[in-house]
Amino acid sequence: MTEIVDWVAVDWGTSNLRAWGIGPNGAVVFEKTSPKGMGKLARADFPAALTELLDEVSSARSGPLEVLICGMAGARQGWLEAPYLEAPTDLRGLLDGAVRPEMPDARIAPAILPGVCQKAGADNVMRGEETQLLGLAALTAGFSGVVCMPGTHSKWAQLSGTRIEHFSTAMTGEMFEVLRTHSVLRHSFDGDLDGPARADGFAAGAAAGLEHPEQLLGTLFQVRAGSLLSGRQPDWCAGYLSGLLIGTEIGSNRHLIGQQAVPLIGSPALCALYAQVLGMIGASGEARDATEIVLAGLKAARSFVA
Repeated sequence: MTEIVDWVAVDWGTSNLRAWGIGPNGAVVFEKTSPKGMGKLARADFPAALTELLDEVSSARSGPLEVLICGMAGARQGWLEAPYLEAPTDLRGLLDGAVRPEMPDARIAPAILPGVCQKAGADNVMRGEETQLLGLAALTAGFSGVVCMPGTHSKWAQLSGTRIEHFSTAMTGEMFEVLRTHSVLRHSFDGDLDGPARADGFAAGAAAGLEHPEQLLGTLFQVRAGSLLSGRQPDWCAGYLSGLLIGTEIGSNRHLIGQQAVPLIGSPALCALYAQVLGMIGASGEARDATEIVLAGLKAARSFVA
């Protein structure tokens, strides 16, 4: 059955591909997902992956189906590199920086939004998060403050309306996995990691990270020492490592946190952990729906044309 839409919004991540058909009134007509994320595709595979996902989807307008893409399809190792906008930058210019890869199927006209970079001695990059930030600005009129986007590579961004002033990255999620699986600490995780002691371990680790973020390298070894000397079980150790890394991340960004709640954009479970640690320093975190945010960002990007 053919589905007729005004345009299609796409979030092309490293692991997965998501698309939403948008009707003329802005409502979502359908949602489609695919496991064909950027990390599983060669450059030549992208057109076929998109064509397969949008099979039996047609444009309500004359001409090809407009597809607006954010995320890793625009990375250097993706479909077609979309050069970064340099911060500070106004995110209303995202569509102006889009690239348009060729499609063998002329019925589909894709455009890939750029990421944002930071230079001048504070080199950093984001790709996909900039669309989420624009979505937050669109849904929260007049917002000005710090935004946290927990994940494999967490982002902390200073946002003023639709303008990114500066941002930083913390490799918290990746460090947890690397340390858990490839370091000497792995010997402390031989068992059930989600047992009842995980919560206590998380709270202890978060407190240590918040109090002394500068001592992370030394404190990390307490995971191993605790299991050897104090009988700490794998669930406690996993919680401690997670809490220590998140506590260190938040402690390192403590100077950015004001009186207002910090918007948290990510998975619900991870955002809940960040909100818990923020509460330990008297701050608060407000979890935002990541799908709603990215859709709002894609819609907003499409609406701003120079």
